[in-house]
Amino acid sequence: MSWIERLEPQFREKWTFEEEMPIQSKMIPAMIDGRDIVAESPTGSGKTLAYVIPLLELVDGNSKKTEALVIAPSQELCMQIVEVFRDWTEGTDITVTQLIGGANKQRQIEKLKKKPTIVVGTPGRVWELANDRKLKMHDIRHIVLDEGDQLLGRDHRTDVKSLIGAAAPDCQVAVVSATITDEIRLVAERFMDDPLQLKVTAEELPKQGEVIHSFTKVDDRDKTDLIRRLSHMEGLRALAFINNTDQLLMKESKLKFEGAPVAVLHSGMNKMERKQALDGFRDGTVRILIATDVAARGLDISGLTHVIHIDVPRTEEQYTHRSGRTGRAGADGEVLSFVSYPDEKTYRKLTRALPGKPVQKVWHKGSLVEGSSKTVQAASSGKPSGNAGKGPRNGKKKEGNKGGKQR
Repeated sequence: MSWIERLEPQFREKWTFEEEMPIQSKMIPAMIDGRDIVAESPTGSGKTLAYVIPLLELVDGNSKKTEALVIAPSQELCMQIVEVFRDWTEGTDITVTQLIGGANKQRQIEKLKKKPTIVVGTPGRVWELANDRKLKMHDIRHIVLDEGDQLLGRDHRTDVKSLIGAAAPDCQVAVVSATITDEIRLVAERFMDDPLQLKVTAEELPKQGEVIHSFTKVDDRDKTDLIRRLSHMEGLRALAFINNTDQLLMKESKLKFEGAPVAVLHSGMNKMERKQALDGFRDGTVRILIATDVAARGLDISGLTHVIHIDVPRTEEQYTHRSGRTGRAGADGEVLSFVSYPDEKTYRKLTRALPGKPVQKVWHKGSLVEGSSKTVQAASSGKPSGNAGKGPRNGKKKEGNKGGKQR
């Protein structure tokens, strides 16, 4: 019997996908059986449903208790998770409430008085409400840490461990993320009961799209102008990342003054401002959404053609999570990095594990084209550049590396 046949009829009817994803096949039956789990699976591989479905099977909507808690690091991811829960709980007795920072705390307290079956929240607000005894942690029997590597990092580790310690003694814990380091795995195991270790690689995923990794050399002072040019390219829908909020705000001011169809997303925005930015991006009035890493984790935006690293990421994990926003569910995509001279060594280090060498591109006649400034200028003038005129004696074009394409 497959796990789908084990589901309650109302949930089995909602399963309309052609096939289950590998992480779902492994994680759903194990969670239903009550196992603690540490699961690592690439971005866009179906991790959210891998814990949503078993939680719905495990909780009792008639219990008048809050039985399950999902913690995620950003407001956007929490809202996205709540939408998934609500799609699946429609027509059932199971209720879901979100507890996120930046929203009205008193309204959240009023909602908690109604004993929602499942709560989804950011670590700071959840801890605050638990500490005020508004969220009854002793009733919670299931906890999921979505983007667990970030939640168990040094910034949130103490609060998260306190929350798990305050839950029911037999509380089931699941940790999921696209990247889980050995350190995070060890931290997780300290408060879990013989956790099942699950790992899915990109090669195991069905319908893999083709993702091209490319870069263009650009000085820091010219990055804003390049974003402006890209924002006017027909058909482009890009999520762009920047490392520093102050720089993001400066770029936003310049770009909006110049009428560029861009919006920003960062931790200093309130719930309504974030929603407006995301809505504008989803309905197409905004072509480039520029964000700090608050949007890198788990945010699912369909139809992305590009991920742009305005600033080169600081770590391989950061590059992986940001880049994973494109090329999802079998779609093709491109990961474009703006590389200034001081960042060249870091960029080579971040991309050395890619199956192919990243493709260099340069802005030329209204678009980014493959090649360097020297080779593109030479090609447009019809003159050979360097050794470009030299080739095999039989006159056949020599095949080169096709670049950073992965399937």
